[in-house]
Amino acid sequence: MPDDSRGTGPGQRALVATALVAAVVVGVAGYTLGRTSACCTSPPATTSAEAGFARDMQAHHIQGVEMAMIIRDRTDDEAVRLLGYDIATTQAHQAGQLYGWLAEWGLGQLGSEPPMMWMRRPGRSGAVAADTGEDMSMGALMLGMATSAQMAELSAGSGVEAERLFLDLMIAHHQGALEMAEAVLDRSDHEGTRTFANAVLTSQQSEIDLMTEMLAERGE
Repeated sequence: MPDDSRGTGPGQRALVATALVAAVVVGVAGYTLGRTSACCTSPPATTSAEAGFARDMQAHHIQGVEMAMIIRDRTDDEAVRLLGYDIATTQAHQAGQLYGWLAEWGLGQLGSEPPMMWMRRPGRSGAVAADTGEDMSMGALMLGMATSAQMAELSAGSGVEAERLFLDLMIAHHQGALEMAEAVLDRSDHEGTRTFANAVLTSQQSEIDLMTEMLAERGE
């Protein structure tokens, strides 16, 4: 079993901080991609689907990195640790790319609208995000995001118990990302955004399939 002293101490916070700093650094590469994909058209507006997606998916990915770094130190299972590492590095890279896009477009990293508001506007199909009846305030959770209590529970767990919780939370987290990716594809013709969203659909569905198998192996 892993040492329960890990996960919430300075070492864990340093790992998360390192990953998030890396995401911002990688954002510099996003400048080039954003410039290439938007070179011949006007950049997206601040209330556009592209900008909303970039902001929301960036925040979504940052929590994904945090969850992945936590499980990396809460289990000795090599398969789970490798999965956590892969998720952390991929989502940190993509968060940096989204950061770079917003900077290239001349837009703030934080918008003036609540999360997912761009999904409440009809897409080409006429579809809008389901109305949950919840107040869409600036502090509202995005699709699939873990609550503070769930994050605390994950940090306090260890071994198979932590693995099950991580897999449950990350499957839901990925499913939320799939909904966001599908929504922006229904609302955007921006080449870079569409390429990014399709990559999310492919990679995260594959990881959902893997995590579902891993959860079944652990008795759920």
